[in-house]
Amino acid sequence: MVEEIAATLADNVLEVIFSYLDLHDLRNCSLVCKNWYRFLNDENNDVWRLHCIRKLAEEALKSDLLSSVPTYKAKLRAFYHAWNPNDCSRNVYIKPSGFTLHRNPVAQSTDAARGKIGFRHGRHAWEVIWEGPLGTVAVIGIATKEAPLQCHGYVALLGSDDQSWGWNLVDNHLLHNGDSQGNYPLLNNAPKYQVGERIRVILDCDDNTLSFEKNYEFLGVAFRGLPDKRLYPSVSAVYGNTEVSMVYLGPPLDG
Repeated sequence: MVEEIAATLADNVLEVIFSYLDLHDLRNCSLVCKNWYRFLNDENNDVWRLHCIRKLAEEALKSDLLSSVPTYKAKLRAFYHAWNPNDCSRNVYIKPSGFTLHRNPVAQSTDAARGKIGFRHGRHAWEVIWEGPLGTVAVIGIATKEAPLQCHGYVALLGSDDQSWGWNLVDNHLLHNGDSQGNYPLLNNAPKYQVGERIRVILDCDDNTLSFEKNYEFLGVAFRGLPDKRLYPSVSAVYGNTEVSMVYLGPPLDG
């Protein structure tokens, strides 16, 4: 009887009801009947728009930063995967948008940050945009919760131990366990990163690999044999006042 009533509710009625529910309840509602699933599967309807307005800063919604996540539901998903203000160096703060970190100008320090959500299963992609100077070391990649978030000096912190894997955008070296794992990408005279370019990071927890794309060009697998641990989007930076944005995209689109 309840399912029959639920299936007959008009979209404008559902919109009002669902606008009062939190995300956990909305996920449960999508399982009630085909009609509710259809409605909530529309990632651009007013329910997701209202949740976006409540959670996301207006400047983030209007900026080009979220251009790769065009629907309201995708923008909301990206927000919940953004930088974690409680899991970063004390010399880093997360700007009000939630998507961009700012490294304070502290001398002789290398500082890192992790995303809010780590991954152990499935395939995941996110974009990293370095929006300020790189300095001598600028590393993007992944880390476990055990990887350090701050150290003395200007070093490649991400990739300095067995709990993190990184690509140094300054010299195009891959880093893990404190050692260079070779040049990346494997191209003759590979171009250096230009500030503002979008790097797409692709973590495949099924194949245990980490790969990168730049300007929609697949650069190849960077790391293989990743451990069966929860892995978090991460960066480490040394340049004062530099800023780095991260936008979670969801499962990568092949081809």
